[in-house]
Amino acid sequence: MRNQNYVAKPDDGCAWVTGASSGIGKELALDLARSGWTVAVTARSSKDLEALSIQAQNLPGSIHPYPGDVSDTQSMSDICKSILAGIGKIALMIANAGVYLPQDGLKAEAAAFKKSFDVNLMGTVNVLLPVIEVMKPEGRGQIAVVSSVAGYSGLPTSAAYGATKAGLINLAESLKFDLDRAGIRIQVVNPGFVDTPATRSNPFPMPHLLTVEQAVQKIREGLEDSKRFEIAFPTIFVLQLKFLKLLPYRLYFAFMSRATGWNKKKAG
Repeated sequence: MRNQNYVAKPDDGCAWVTGASSGIGKELALDLARSGWTVAVTARSSKDLEALSIQAQNLPGSIHPYPGDVSDTQSMSDICKSILAGIGKIALMIANAGVYLPQDGLKAEAAAFKKSFDVNLMGTVNVLLPVIEVMKPEGRGQIAVVSSVAGYSGLPTSAAYGATKAGLINLAESLKFDLDRAGIRIQVVNPGFVDTPATRSNPFPMPHLLTVEQAVQKIREGLEDSKRFEIAFPTIFVLQLKFLKLLPYRLYFAFMSRATGWNKKKAG
């Protein structure tokens, strides 16, 4: 079995970050460039990616736009090939692209579920598979799948989002068995609440809310820790949620309904 504790460095190749037009993905790309990385960035908005590339011009590293829709399988395969031809082999892949479409279970929309599954789950698969193919011959590589603590258990409004995040956690866990044998290190990133445009619309309290900068610092620390599979934060919130997951369902639902105020929400 090859090295399972590989930590990618800028000299090993480039980094590819998806979902890089805003939020965690944008700040993560900039932080990597500050550390000397050559970073390929993907999102649907070419305008936002070009602005990000300009923002990084005076940094030790650089940012290169590769616009595309992660839900398009062929497009992601083509972008992977373009990155290899344009800026070199991929040492670090951060699959961050995702959408958060809150759903009221009494007014749910099938289209919102489909988009969530296409972007969050299949969009991640669409970037992972071609990257794994190019990392295999190298005998090393590092992949981070950005999921969420919402994948631990069901939460109000998260029927679509949480289902995809639970799927990503399982995806990363399952792939690890095979990727270990090829020297490709995979990790899963499970942030708590982070102050982004997506979370600001949440109709319930968000305990232990972090800034984007704080979240990125936690992710970078986790990426550089050769022993960690799960990068989950903030620690106290993660421990609380993992404890709640151990409770019998009747206690879990009762507690979560009160904690989120859902026990006072009227049906309609």
